Amino acid sequence: MRRELPPPLGGPGRGLGLVAGVVADRLVPDPPDARHPVAWFGRWAGWLERRMWADSRARGAAYCLVSCAPAAAAGLALEALGRRGVLARAAVTGLATWTVVGADSLAREGRTMAERLEDDDLVGARAQLPHLCGRLASALDGPELARAAVESMAENTADSAVASLFWGAVGGVPAMFVHRAVNTLDAMVGHRDERHARFGTASARLDDALDLVPARLTGALACLLAPAVGGDPRRAGRVMVRDASDHPSPNGGWCEAAWAGALGVRLGGRNVYPGGRVEHRGLLGDGPRPDGAAVRAAARLVHLVSGTAGALAGLGAVASGRTRRRRARHRKGQP
Repeated sequence: MRRELPPPLGGPGRGLGLVAGVVADRLVPDPPDARHPVAWFGRWAGWLERRMWADSRARGAAYCLVSCAPAAAAGLALEALGRRGVLARAAVTGLATWTVVGADSLAREGRTMAERLEDDDLVGARAQLPHLCGRLASALDGPELARAAVESMAENTADSAVASLFWGAVGGVPAMFVHRAVNTLDAMVGHRDERHARFGTASARLDDALDLVPARLTGALACLLAPAVGGDPRRAGRVMVRDASDHPSPNGGWCEAAWAGALGVRLGGRNVYPGGRVEHRGLLGDGPRPDGAAVRAAARLVHLVSGTAGALAGLGAVASGRTRRRRARHRKGQP
C-alpha cells in the first residue's frame, strides 16, 4: 500500500486563511495598542536595543537576527499546528494574517485626516498626522498635511498589507511574522540619525529587500485600480514608471508615484522631521497638491489594493500548493 502524501505547504488552507485574514482586518477591530502582538514585539526589540546597541553595523546585524528569532519561532509553531488539516491551516493562517495586516486601521486614520481637512480644522489635522507618519506637523498647511497623509498611506499599504500577504503566500506564517518583525525594526532603528546610521543598516536593508517585489506589486495594483478613484490606469502607470526613481527609497517611490498618478495629484517635496532632520524628495505626479478629497480617495485605494492583493495571495497559495503536490507525486511515482 502506498503511503498518502502529507498536505502540501501551500494549498487551499493557506489560501483560504489569507483571504479570511484580510476580511477579518476589515471587520474585526484591532486590540488596543498595548495588547497588540506587534506592540509586544516592539517592546521586546526596544529592550534588546538598549542592551545591544553599539555604533557598529555588525552589532546591528546581530541585533536584527536576535530580535526576529521569537517572531520566526512563533510562526513555525503556528505553521506546525496548521499541518493537522486544511481547516487548521486556514485558521492559523487567518489569525496570523489578521495580526500582521493593518490596511483597515491605515485607511481609517486616513479618513479621519480627510474629515479634518474637509472641515478646515488644521489644528485637528496636525494632531492627526502622527497617527500616519513621523513628520513635524506644526508648520504644515492643509495641502502639505494632505500630501503627508497620501504618501504615508501609499507606502504603508505595501509595508502593512501587500508585503505581508505576499510573504504569507510564499512562505506561510513564519515568513509573514519575520517580515512584520523586520518592518517594525526598520521603523525603530532604520533611521539615518546619529545613533542609528550604522546600527540600523542591517534592519533597513533587509526591509528594503523584503519589500522589493511587494512595493512594485502595490504600485501596479494602484494603477490598475485607478478608475475606482476617478483616475486613468495609463496615466497612473506612466507617472509611476517615470517618477518612482525620484524618491529616495528604492521601494517607496513605486507606491507614492502610483498613488499620485491614480489620484491626479502632485506628491513629493521638502519634509521636516523632529530633531531638525530635513529630507528633500523629488516631485511625483503632474497635478495640483492634494486636498481632503484626495486623502479620502487615497484611503479608498488602500482598501482596494489590499483587498485585491489578498485575493491574489490566496489564489497564489492554492496554485503553489497544487504545484508542489504534483511534483511530490511525480517524485514518488504516484499518478
